[in-house]
Amino acid sequence: MVKQAAAAAVAGRHDRLVALSERLHAHPETAWEEHRAARWVADALDEAGFEVRTGYLGLETAFHATAGSGPFRLGLCAEYDALPGLGHACGHNLIAAASVGAAAALAPLADELGLTVEVYGTPAEEGGGGKIELLDRGAFAGLDLAMMAHPAPVDVAEARPFAVSHSHVSYRGRAAHAAAYPEQGVNAADAFTIAQVAIGLLRQQLPHTVRVHGVVTRGGEAPNAIPGRTEGRWYVRAETLAELAELEPRVRRCFEAGALATGCELEIVPESKPYAEFRADEAALAAYRRNAVALGREFAEGGMAARMNRASTDMGNVSQVVPAIHPYIGIGSLPALNHQPEFAAHCVGAAAERAIRDAATALAWTAIDVVAERRQRPAPASP
Repeated sequence: MVKQAAAAAVAGRHDRLVALSERLHAHPETAWEEHRAARWVADALDEAGFEVRTGYLGLETAFHATAGSGPFRLGLCAEYDALPGLGHACGHNLIAAASVGAAAALAPLADELGLTVEVYGTPAEEGGGGKIELLDRGAFAGLDLAMMAHPAPVDVAEARPFAVSHSHVSYRGRAAHAAAYPEQGVNAADAFTIAQVAIGLLRQQLPHTVRVHGVVTRGGEAPNAIPGRTEGRWYVRAETLAELAELEPRVRRCFEAGALATGCELEIVPESKPYAEFRADEAALAAYRRNAVALGREFAEGGMAARMNRASTDMGNVSQVVPAIHPYIGIGSLPALNHQPEFAAHCVGAAAERAIRDAATALAWTAIDVVAERRQRPAPASP
């Protein structure tokens, strides 16, 4: 009966959840700039009866919403930042709507179930490490379970993301007229070229799971001026934070090679603390699988589309501190994959709307199951 009530609550709120998702999708905001998005998601929770704190822990685009007063503390994470130039090509509009839906369904049942339902508005997942900033300021502490569901081409239950570091790389040389006074220049674009060649050669000696990739965001000002300053953003991914720490110095030396060869000054600044690998709570993950199957979802096994579960996320850092799951909900986007414009187009429409409903319901049912299982465990023996 409790699960039926939760499902009915999601169904009754479905139109509002879709409207929230579509509003976020139509007005994408990038990391740390999600002022409207954070307000819209927080307002939806306020309307559902939650007590909402905006500007949470000093972060302008974060919030914390609570309902119920039970001993089991459940955290649902809402992401809502978009990708620069690609909009919601990772479907964070759907994440926010699903988390709101699950939370709103559980709120009226919270005291009956022994729950405190908490929703964390977490900005800047796409490179800014918003959840890590919140962790460092005391968020998530003491949660019994943290959950969210992420859009993907197909359903995959278990998250296995890479650990990742994000760096801003810049070279400073000296500008000069490329034809009249080329000998007066120190070419910062050449420094990046040398670094990228060195990284390309290094890849042969890297483990097959390691990823090194980035973009030059500033390559120069004019073709007839030797570039005096260039900038880029670079990621290094590895299986674990420990492996990442071993590999980063090797990649750094590639950038140092560019500076040495050209005479440029090099600066590498972390854009956030590294994202950690994910540690899934097996009992909660099994419950999510059962509930998703009960809703008619089918989990993919292998294949390119199923590899979205290797994408890095700052939810990995949360999972190192509290029990957590991060399943992927399919939106039937193939051949479009995450971080493609075509995937953004699939994050609205009938399949996306079903994903909101199913993800919200499955997350709510999973919380109900985990709380019930917790109650059935025998009490620890007295010393």
